[in-house]
Amino acid sequence: MNNSSPFAREGYPFIAYSSGLTILLVLSAWNLCSQVLAIPATVSFLLTLFVLYFFRNPERTPPSDPQAVVSPADGTVIVSEQVPETPLGVPALKISIFMSVFNVHVNRVPFDGTVIDVSYHRGKFFDARDGLASCANERNGIVLETAGGVRIAFVQIAGLIARRIICYPAIGDVLKKGERYGLIRFGSRLDVYLPLDVVPLVKLGDVVIAGETVLGHIGQVRTVAHEP
Repeated sequence: MNNSSPFAREGYPFIAYSSGLTILLVLSAWNLCSQVLAIPATVSFLLTLFVLYFFRNPERTPPSDPQAVVSPADGTVIVSEQVPETPLGVPALKISIFMSVFNVHVNRVPFDGTVIDVSYHRGKFFDARDGLASCANERNGIVLETAGGVRIAFVQIAGLIARRIICYPAIGDVLKKGERYGLIRFGSRLDVYLPLDVVPLVKLGDVVIAGETVLGHIGQVRTVAHEP
């Protein structure tokens, strides 16, 4: 699952096609001294740069805290609330992260554990920021059980533009926090479901980084201040 190359391997065909087209157009414009061909050659070159940028695959270093739950995606927090219906079958804290086309789209495991369920659902392609996206859009979810018996879930959700969800883990796989496990093309959302006693460390509008930003801590209990 892990791929240490500077670009996600799912992007190699797109990089090859766009680069090949650019080279062909540039050589044609050069050999024919054609200003007309120079325009599509320039557009193709810019497209190639965008493809390289979109499929970038930077290294990330997870925090050393074993209880920390890290963000599975780069993007912006658009939901942070308790919800009654979840892939865990019980109420949970839901944190949703929106990935625009300008974010890194490689997804990372939020916590150490064993995959106990993988579920794919066909669906619509609403805007990933729409509240209906979590239950109506095409999506793929993983339920992970930690060594301590705690279960969390994280769900890749297709968006208005995204039409391809890639997820490698299977039931029984042991995953490590911060490792790459999938990708969504080209703009989407990722929902994380955590136990209710997890205190969220992010709020609406926060920008998070996959594999590094801490969303909360497993085992951290919500405390209430008492008047003296």
